[in-house]
Parts: sequence; C-alpha cells; structure tokens
Amino acid sequence: MNDKDSWRMSDYNDIFSFGDSPEMADELLALVLAGKKTATTSSVPKDKPLPKVGDRCLVLDGAGNPACVIETTAATVLPFCEVTWEMAKREGEDETLESWREGHVSFFSRESQSEGYTFSEDMTVVFEDFVVVKKEFGGDPQPHNSRSDA
Repeated sequence: MNDKDSWRMSDYNDIFSFGDSPEMADELLALVLAGKKTATTSSVPKDKPLPKVGDRCLVLDGAGNPACVIETTAATVLPFCEVTWEMAKREGEDETLESWREGHVSFFSRESQSEGYTFSEDMTVVFEDFVVVKKEFGGDPQPHNSRSDA
C-alpha cells in the first residue's frame, strides 16, 4: 500500500504531482519549493470541481511522496489564448510568453490524447495562483491553519 493511500484524502481538495512525468514533477516541484512557481495552468477538470480560493492540495514529488501543501489564492477560468505574460510568468518556467505557450501547447496536446479531449488555442483552462502553506512532512501529512486573511 502506497503511503498516499493511507492519507486522509478528505484533508485535501486534491492530491497530485505537477506535469506528466516523474522528471517534470520534480522539476516543477523544485520551482514551487524555491518560491519561483506560484501559479499553474490546467485543463478544466471533467470529474471534479473547479479549484477555488482556499482549496488545499497535497503536492507529490515524482516518486509519489508528499512534498508540500499549497493553498489556492485565486482561480481564473479563461481561454488558453487569453493567458497573459503577467499571468504566465508567475508559473516560473519560462522567459517569454511565446516559450510558455510552446511548452503548454506541447503539454496540453499530450494530455488531450490521454484524457480524450481536443486541444485548441481557444480551449478553456484554469489559471490558479497558490501559496505554499506546508513544506515538511514527518509521518502523516496534515495541513495546518496558520494562514489568516486581513
């Protein structure tokens, strides 16, 4: 039984790794933990609710181990082609909007094949800003409530 199976999934809105490979998961996680990646873009989920402010998600590394808990601070639904450089640079992955688009077109094209949708530039995506609220795990990963909004 994987440790993930023993976690209380009800403590989190989602449990996932960034990207679509163990290598990409570790690469993007390193950006998150370094504070360079504070946002992500995803296709609109078919089988679960859209992310919303306050959602907490357990992020796994490429080997499936708990790495951090993130909390959604904003979620914007918009067409892929309307993601701006001001938004894309918060993902911490690219130096230009063109590079960001190229990488995400490649990712969504791969994902669309496995998830059964057709990628297009006007496809609806979810752009999600987040903060890391927990980085260290010893035993059972439990989220904490240290954040307060003014």
